[in-house]
Amino acid sequence: MTSKNTAEFNWDEQRLERTGIQEAVYCLHKSAGQIADILAYHQQQQSSTLLTRLSAAKVEQLPNHLSAALDFNSSGQIAIFNAEFNQYPQQQSDKDICIVTAGTSDMSLAYEAQVTLAFHGYKAQIISDVGVAGLHRLLNRIDDIRQYKLVIGIAGMEGALFSVLAGLIKSPLIAVPSSVGYGVSAGGDSALSSALASCSPGIVTVNIDNAFGAAVAAIKMISAFTHSAQNS
Repeated sequence: MTSKNTAEFNWDEQRLERTGIQEAVYCLHKSAGQIADILAYHQQQQSSTLLTRLSAAKVEQLPNHLSAALDFNSSGQIAIFNAEFNQYPQQQSDKDICIVTAGTSDMSLAYEAQVTLAFHGYKAQIISDVGVAGLHRLLNRIDDIRQYKLVIGIAGMEGALFSVLAGLIKSPLIAVPSSVGYGVSAGGDSALSSALASCSPGIVTVNIDNAFGAAVAAIKMISAFTHSAQNS
């Protein structure tokens, strides 16, 4: 058997072997009942899984024996189920990846990225509220940021953080345009355009609000760096 088939879900058991990243549970458009079925499967298998875009309201609707096994970050709407069965080894370095946000309004995405990284064994510091409206805030932390091999940047509004930060660090920058903003900045389109149109080289951009995708990209990059270094 390579997958779990029911009327509701078909679990991809081989994704970890194929891609290095196991399947996660995207909860936004799933019912509490569908989520419970998936968690019951993992409970039976004694396996751990990551759940993204999980609301507190849906957690409250889960059976107690399932919700009790959730390590839930309500701010990031992300959870780890059955953490004791997590098969990812804990990475020794705490200087692989850091997460930088333009504002405190971006913290929900920062937590989504941080918990995703933690599930996969990576410690990631969050350096928050260093948007370029007060450039001194970023410059005060730039030496700290420069210590990391890879940086995830999160910004809404006009997304100016991406260009400025990429122009100050040697590390690759993964840009997460956030939907924080109003007027022409509403929905994250302006921040996305800014990230894609930046004249600072070395920026890789994911979809609006896709902090999970940025974290997975960071994991794959760091894994490739580590594998290359070990084989050199």
